[in-house]
Amino acid sequence: MFFILLVLGLIFLAYIFRQVLVIGKSCKSNAKLHGKTVIVTGSNTGIGKATAIEIAKRGARVILACRSKQRGEAALQDVKRESGSNQIVFMQLDLGSLKSIRSFAENFLKSEPRLDILINNAGVVLVGRTEDGFGTMFGVNHLGHFLLTNLLLDRLKDCAPSRVVTVSSTAHNWGRVDFNYLNTHKDLREGTSFWDSVMIYGDSKLCNVLFTHELAKRLQGTKVTCYSLHPGSIYTELARNKSSFVQMVLKYMGMYFFKNAVQGSQTTLHCALQEGIEHLSGRYFSDCTVRKVFKKAEDDAASKKLWDISERFCGI
Repeated sequence: MFFILLVLGLIFLAYIFRQVLVIGKSCKSNAKLHGKTVIVTGSNTGIGKATAIEIAKRGARVILACRSKQRGEAALQDVKRESGSNQIVFMQLDLGSLKSIRSFAENFLKSEPRLDILINNAGVVLVGRTEDGFGTMFGVNHLGHFLLTNLLLDRLKDCAPSRVVTVSSTAHNWGRVDFNYLNTHKDLREGTSFWDSVMIYGDSKLCNVLFTHELAKRLQGTKVTCYSLHPGSIYTELARNKSSFVQMVLKYMGMYFFKNAVQGSQTTLHCALQEGIEHLSGRYFSDCTVRKVFKKAEDDAASKKLWDISERFCGI
């Protein structure tokens, strides 16, 4: 009898752990988005796709901004079917190419009269170089979104109140930005091993938080607000470039310790839709709640320095 009670107690504790610490909170906003336009980068898979579906269900015109034409067009059909909306558009965007980003922005501004929410969701864990010579994770996870946001800022201001939501990660806590190395190597740090990629990923996610911190200061008085966030631990295609062994380990861990894509999209949706958080512009969210960050993630000098070097790298 004791053994049965012990097993039942462990099952109950495991259930509570998963519900509270893994799955977490859900977006409570009932906001409708009819007449609004939303861009979601990296929306052909994972939390980006789940975010796009929910945004579309609320009546918005959704732009799926994805690198792969084939995967983007397949996602277009999925999002239309699952949301029941025909107000979905695929537009090709390679965040690892400054030329592609400029082309996307030009096409978007010519064809779409509104932009109400920009969701910088796309991200990679991949060591290498972009076509412009930047470290892949710095170039895609930070620099690409930095340029995209800046090219679309005037449209966001015209449609204010509007928002910029950037998906970061709790990995930013172990990140650092070595500006000397960044200046000389156009990357965040040296190394190509799995561990190196994990560390560089954290660096790029710290860039996301610093970018949002600085952007908020520059947007004061415009009614455009911005937020960065940790979506939770999620098993999505972010690890698709890793070895089959790493993918297998993550898959089995994911059965219990990771959120699914819908659960992982909730904090993004909270930052994009929740009423009354405008005064928290520039802040970092996790589990649909604003969180304190380490001093390095709200360092005014570092955020300005990152902004300046990003402008120089982008030629703006």
